[in-house]
Amino acid sequence: MQGRRLIDEQFDLFILSLTELKLRDARETMERPFFSLGKRKRLRPIEYESDSVWVKVEPHQNYGMATIWDADVLIWAASVLMDMKNRGVNDIPNELHFQPYDLLKAIHRSTGGDHYLRLRDALSRLRSTTIRTNIRAPRGKRYAEFSWISEWTDLVDETTGESRGMSIVLSQWFVQGVLQKGGVLAIDPAYFGITGGRERWLYRVARKHAGGAGVGGFAISLPTLFEKSGSEGPYRRFKYEMQKIVQRNELPGVTLAWEEETKGEPRIWMGMRSDESLTMVEDNKPRPRREPRRASEGSAPLLAHAELGEETITKIRKDFPGWDVYAMKGEFDKWITQDESRRPSDYQSAFYGFMRQHHAREGR
Repeated sequence: MQGRRLIDEQFDLFILSLTELKLRDARETMERPFFSLGKRKRLRPIEYESDSVWVKVEPHQNYGMATIWDADVLIWAASVLMDMKNRGVNDIPNELHFQPYDLLKAIHRSTGGDHYLRLRDALSRLRSTTIRTNIRAPRGKRYAEFSWISEWTDLVDETTGESRGMSIVLSQWFVQGVLQKGGVLAIDPAYFGITGGRERWLYRVARKHAGGAGVGGFAISLPTLFEKSGSEGPYRRFKYEMQKIVQRNELPGVTLAWEEETKGEPRIWMGMRSDESLTMVEDNKPRPRREPRRASEGSAPLLAHAELGEETITKIRKDFPGWDVYAMKGEFDKWITQDESRRPSDYQSAFYGFMRQHHAREGR
């Protein structure tokens, strides 16, 4: 932070240099359906469950559900929190004070009058949308319940009607998730230029899974993607729109490929293009750069596409309950691609052993 100015006794504002703020997204919110993907007011709840992990999102009757565009405010907040953490700030707060102009510039929005009104609407949806989930539920409790922000304040000049400063109080669940080890991922600033809700969501899924999958990328079935999206429309419409997105292949830093299966539904392969700005971990140390295969280069390496058998999935869910099997598969594939000698001769047995060790280590 380069400067500090006192706007009002209620607003002690720390002004971030926008050129220094490294953009970070909260990892746990990137692959599951926490937000509406449309701009039309959504009043239908989202109910998602996979491998004992569940999320329920309930909109407010007047404001509707927080959208994936509203989540840009949370990306900004996560970036500010990580900036504080990396600079060694003690007692990182869950209340952030800011000038709306600075926030809008940081998330690549226009600063015209309408956009200030839209920011206020976004804050109202983030405050009024209720989330229930067993992800990181407090010890001894079945689930956590929260809103993205518990309150927000706008100090308005009585004479001009202009904002002199705003504040938001972030939920403890969100702050703890951001500050935990591995809690954030760097994102491309071009993300804010993505106009479509499904495209924005798919970028975040690709960044979450393919970003750590190495040269092999990551493949995921359409039905699984549909569940993770929380889309209101029918599956056939979702499938059609995904095909169009893959054909355009315009997501920043991401390569997409459509893979038809001889049996069952198709999959989407995702790979991150080589981009040093996206290979930074939270301590700002770069990972080794790997070139993903191009979408046109035949099939992806076997390990990235090794399917888990139903018997393996059933056994893992029975022996090691509480884990997202497909998310752990992504972690396993990432670990394998880091060293050629780790390639197993029996993928199913190797993954089961990986899960056994992980379950024992984490003590769940």
